[in-house]
Amino acid sequence: MDLELTGRVALVTGGSLGIGKAVARQFAREGAKVVITARRLSALEEAAKEIEAETGGRVVPLVSDTTDTASVRSMVRSAVAELGRVDILVNGAAAPSGLVRNSVEEADPELLLADINTKVVGYFRCAQAVTPHMKEGGYGRIINVGGLTGRSSHALSGLRNLAVVHMTKALSDQLGPSGITVNTVHPGVVETEHIHELYAKEAAKRGVTAAEVEADFVARTPIRRVLETTEIAEAIAFLASPRAAAITGESLGIDGGLTRGVFL
Repeated sequence: MDLELTGRVALVTGGSLGIGKAVARQFAREGAKVVITARRLSALEEAAKEIEAETGGRVVPLVSDTTDTASVRSMVRSAVAELGRVDILVNGAAAPSGLVRNSVEEADPELLLADINTKVVGYFRCAQAVTPHMKEGGYGRIINVGGLTGRSSHALSGLRNLAVVHMTKALSDQLGPSGITVNTVHPGVVETEHIHELYAKEAAKRGVTAAEVEADFVARTPIRRVLETTEIAEAIAFLASPRAAAITGESLGIDGGLTRGVFL
């Protein structure tokens, strides 16, 4: 299927690693021009060079801190100056699994605030900065990377993901008349650079091995495997395309069936 993304400009936050990098690669494969942004220039430049070599596409690395409004606005201005516009925003800059992983008694409220500032307010900063450019171009797609803890109650980090879902719906209502869709995707357990670190931390909490933690996740997932970053990226590319024009305000779980809840 031709997603009709050739010539579009996509901005991917958290684009130097993991899911963000896979998303940037997928957009480049689809013929879009891509801006990747994160805090470390060296990682961005390495990712951009790698993706350009693989795809033959154009990838522009720009440093920004999504917890800082001025930094975000400056980055978006630079993106527009470099590539002419922004059609697509993928918000993915956040700490994997969140900063707050302790019990209520041990959790640091400042880390909870930091999680919300990065993932919720940071996503909003980016959406706010690109909206005028999307309106001007008559086309816009905003895809927020959430997380499965937004659909369960087992972790305090779920607060940030649930807030992202609410923000997604609010923005979709406001921006829909301008031809801008806004959706959230909730990735499941995905093979990224950080996944084995997360297995190790979970293993320490449970008093088991990291291999046992991974096996448990796989056993609880109906497709019986860990997901690949490309599977998340392909779904995001579809949501960013004209083919998904009627889908907005939605939250899509891409988790291999791991979530057991029923969501209407």
